[in-house]
Amino acid sequence: MTDKRKENEKNEQLDMFRVDDKGKYMTTNQGLKVSEDELSLTAGVRGPTLMEDFHFREKMTHFDHERIPERVVHARGFAAHGEFQLYESMERYTKAKIFTDTSKKVPVFVRFSTVNGSKGSGDTARDARGFATKFYTDEGNYDLVANNIPVFFIQDGIKFPDVVHSFKPEPHNDIPQASTAHDNFWDFVANNPENAHMVMWVMSDRAIPRSFRMMEGFGVNTFRFVNASGEAFFIKFHWKPKLGVHSLVWDEAQKLMGIDPDFHRNDLWEAIERGDYPEYELGVQIVPQADEFKFDFDLLDATKLIPEEEVPVKIIGKMTLTKNVDNFFAETEQVAFHPGNVVPGIDFTNDPLLQARLFSYVDTQLLRLGGPNFHEIPINRPICPFHNNQRDGFHRQTINVGKVNYHRNSLAGNTPVPASPEEGGYKHYEEKVEGKKIRRRSKSFTDFFSQAKLFWNSMSAPEKKHIIDAFSFELGKVKSRSVRQQNVDLFANVDLELAKTIARNIGVKPPTKGGAPVTKASPALSQLNTTMTAKTRKVAIIVSDGFNGPLVKTVLDYWKKEGLVPEIISEDLGPVKGTNGVELEATQNVYTAQSVLYDAVFMVRGSSTDRMFNEKAAYFLDEAYRHKKTIGAIGEGRRWLEVNHMVNKPGVITNGSPIEFARDFVNAVAKHRHWNR
Repeated sequence: MTDKRKENEKNEQLDMFRVDDKGKYMTTNQGLKVSEDELSLTAGVRGPTLMEDFHFREKMTHFDHERIPERVVHARGFAAHGEFQLYESMERYTKAKIFTDTSKKVPVFVRFSTVNGSKGSGDTARDARGFATKFYTDEGNYDLVANNIPVFFIQDGIKFPDVVHSFKPEPHNDIPQASTAHDNFWDFVANNPENAHMVMWVMSDRAIPRSFRMMEGFGVNTFRFVNASGEAFFIKFHWKPKLGVHSLVWDEAQKLMGIDPDFHRNDLWEAIERGDYPEYELGVQIVPQADEFKFDFDLLDATKLIPEEEVPVKIIGKMTLTKNVDNFFAETEQVAFHPGNVVPGIDFTNDPLLQARLFSYVDTQLLRLGGPNFHEIPINRPICPFHNNQRDGFHRQTINVGKVNYHRNSLAGNTPVPASPEEGGYKHYEEKVEGKKIRRRSKSFTDFFSQAKLFWNSMSAPEKKHIIDAFSFELGKVKSRSVRQQNVDLFANVDLELAKTIARNIGVKPPTKGGAPVTKASPALSQLNTTMTAKTRKVAIIVSDGFNGPLVKTVLDYWKKEGLVPEIISEDLGPVKGTNGVELEATQNVYTAQSVLYDAVFMVRGSSTDRMFNEKAAYFLDEAYRHKKTIGAIGEGRRWLEVNHMVNKPGVITNGSPIEFARDFVNAVAKHRHWNR
């Protein structure tokens, strides 16, 4: 396998900053070799520590300042390096080289994150998720700062502090963590109906993804492409995972918060380490300027999406994540994204949420990263040169030579000099703007429920049930009966039967009227219509000594060729002996393995002398069955299924030759879940 990690300009640049301490003498940060690192300099063996102990002071001061303020939102993140390559030139629509040069592999750094929880919260909380990509292009850094949900809670960025305050822990007791199941959030929802569409998404399976590798990304806001002739097009960005879009079930998500709070982090790290590089195709929805007003919603309204059936997503390139970070703090924690980091050919619209983001991101980095020079941190540095008259400030690394630090000048030949558009200089799209200074929302932003109903109409029966369950759980945690009632009344405007069902579940009065008069649906919004593949799915192999060696080896060899990731579970860690000299290595036992960590289960041997193993295996199997996962068994493993009355049920594979069994199992795993069971 080719090591793609070495074919990357950004990684080559970062090599200048990488340090391997192994085998080296310890020094201070000034390079002075240290002779003692465990004892402070004191006045006598029992005396006070002396102020002149510069090593102690440097070491302790650095420790005291090791933590920087965490992000207000998106605090819990995980990232990886990769590359992006264009499929076809988009020069008809944009002059951005990243989208016109198909020969160039562009280095990228991608950070996935939850929105609500703190840095120490768990991965699988119900939440929207960030999907931020930094492209290190020859024209400068371009940041596509996306989410895994295509719409947002609010229409105007001035309300961003309000929505974040509402879903964060309540200020009087700092409870709950990484959860919107509390009064403040749902009071905000009920009194700000523009968020109805986003809330439907957050209550759906989209808010508990199976993996970062199986999570869609959306630019949320409407941007512009501008071509070399100055012609502009409205653009919506999409990241489409090659593995499809898949989710956990709520019971799994809750259990994983305790069993493996780093579930998504581990999944991404391990996939890259074993060479299963995550892949995402970049797509764009393109709308000519002349068609701006042809829709039944406003393109500048961030609470709306463009249905793919009305404007198809054009796939234009692929991103592959090929390398994990070397240091979490230096890279993942210090990376600074900003939607205003653009290149020629990409521009903004008057979306009031986007306009606020263009201010907020830089303002945030100034506090988090200690001043205006955060662009000099290695992970944030562009791979192309940068020259300007900015000087000094905290953490300045650039050593600017010469006496001139202003423009215009004669002493340095009036350099650095601005570049014309023909020379690659950025030029904003010339949009005519006029009107009175005013604080008022456009009437075209006032339909809050039509797309929420479109989303509901687009869901399959299992997805609708999960939405109802999510509303019932979240609102069931709300103490104020008035807030519960207000929300039921609000979502009656989306769908009356939905609201009635929720009302019965949370003990408030069912509404009698409502429902948006929308009948159309967008099949692309349902996860049941996504790519279905078994590749990279984890399979728990439950086995004990004495298993049929040749049969199991045939099955596992077939699965590995099909891209499944088997993991052996037995009574104890270490070798498990089968017939004909076949031996497997158990990397998990009944104390460390849980069914929620796997996509499917394979029961190999049906009995053990270890009572605990039998009890744990039985629970493991029952839980996987209840979560609608694929289950397979051959030989003595069938006994487990027969005792639990699971044979001949959808997604339960027990028959056929070893190859036929293995093939049918792969096909079943590819379906993700068996909702008809």
